[in-house]
Amino acid sequence: MERFDVRRGLVKEVEGNGGLAKLAEEFFDSVEETSEASFKASHGIMTSIEASYQNGALIIDVTNVPPDFDDPEAMKSAMDARKRWTLFLDKSTGYDSKKRGDKAKEWAKKASKAKSAVSASKHFMEMSDSISQEQRNKANSMIEEIESLLDSNENTKAAGRAEKLNKLFG
Repeated sequence: MERFDVRRGLVKEVEGNGGLAKLAEEFFDSVEETSEASFKASHGIMTSIEASYQNGALIIDVTNVPPDFDDPEAMKSAMDARKRWTLFLDKSTGYDSKKRGDKAKEWAKKASKAKSAVSASKHFMEMSDSISQEQRNKANSMIEEIESLLDSNENTKAAGRAEKLNKLFG
């Protein structure tokens, strides 16, 4: 399962042009629309492609099979499939491969920041005797919220809550 950030406003634009499945038909074979914002398909070495827009991101699950490396036609077909894959990602996210990589790093950084704040706060509460029970309760509530947001892939919100958690003891 992979997650790709989508340029602001692109989901509505794609839906206005017939949906994600219609876009996928430009690149893949046997596309089946599962909803306005999702589809199932296959193409060449990609035996299964399931994609959907969720919370401003493109979520994709792809199953690839390796080509016959000794067969020049199979290699040509595999290279075509990879090219189609990249072009689909460009159009469905609104970002080129470099920008997608930068966005993925940013996404991971937000999760790391939130996890770090949770860890630091738990450690601080263990070590400190001067924290009131009210502060502990508030911190634990915020920690639960942050962990819940992280579990549901809401890294941006989790990072924002983590800043508030850090300020609680700052």
